[in-house]
Amino acid sequence: MERLLKYCLSVFMLCVSITSCEKSLETGRLETNKQLSEELFKEEFGTHDHLKPIQGSPASMTMLDSILKLDTTNAAAWREISIPYLKRGMPHQWKPLINKAVYHDAKTWQPMRGYLYLIFYRNYKKAIADFDASDTLTDYIDHPQGHSVDFWRGIAYLGLKDYKNSISYWDKHIKRETEESGEDWVELEAFLYRGIAYYESGNFDKALEDFDKAIHYFKQTADAKFYKALILNEQGNSEEAIRMLEDAMVDFKAGFFNNRDYVEALRQIYLEDLEDLKKEILQGN
Repeated sequence: MERLLKYCLSVFMLCVSITSCEKSLETGRLETNKQLSEELFKEEFGTHDHLKPIQGSPASMTMLDSILKLDTTNAAAWREISIPYLKRGMPHQWKPLINKAVYHDAKTWQPMRGYLYLIFYRNYKKAIADFDASDTLTDYIDHPQGHSVDFWRGIAYLGLKDYKNSISYWDKHIKRETEESGEDWVELEAFLYRGIAYYESGNFDKALEDFDKAIHYFKQTADAKFYKALILNEQGNSEEAIRMLEDAMVDFKAGFFNNRDYVEALRQIYLEDLEDLKKEILQGN
């Protein structure tokens, strides 16, 4: 009986040892695959080298599939594989993929998802929810796509015609940028969109301040000059409004107007807007 117990114990210990080795090997394999997945992604998608696979091409998508098979938690790869569907207007295929990127790395990709909701789908509420969430995920101001979440919230609230919140976030963004780098480093769009929020809410004096700052710092800006012309005309200064519109047309034809790749910018203007306003002012006189 004693010999049998010793035998059973030996078998048990052997099984434990084998299981432990298998788990160790599995852990090692997963760690190796994870590292390989990260290295492949960095090598293939970490730069903008013209020799790299074109985004959305069969070669690119096949490579991303291979990277994700190695490590299904590679959030950057999930984000990358989602983008071609976004740009081709296929939200039903984009959303589950970007959601996986957010699931595996919310700090990095939740504010970016908010930016995409805002710019591509004009889903202002979902965009704001993601920007707000980023405030709780990090102890710093996130900058998806190179601009602060306050910058993007300013646009989102303008889209909702919530002028009070829009102006509040523009104030925060512009104040911080001014304190850190100087007012001449503030983006054109910040002055432009805050000016539009003031204009649409009926505060022409504050709107003019922002449009004048945009014109002062950037010189060529069809949008700021267009909105300034609107105000000048409404204030009865039609001659100055016409001169401002003519300057705006020159800027527009030179390419100095607010626009984006793939989608229309919020409150984007067109040459016809400038021409129609000029015609309306001339006919009014």
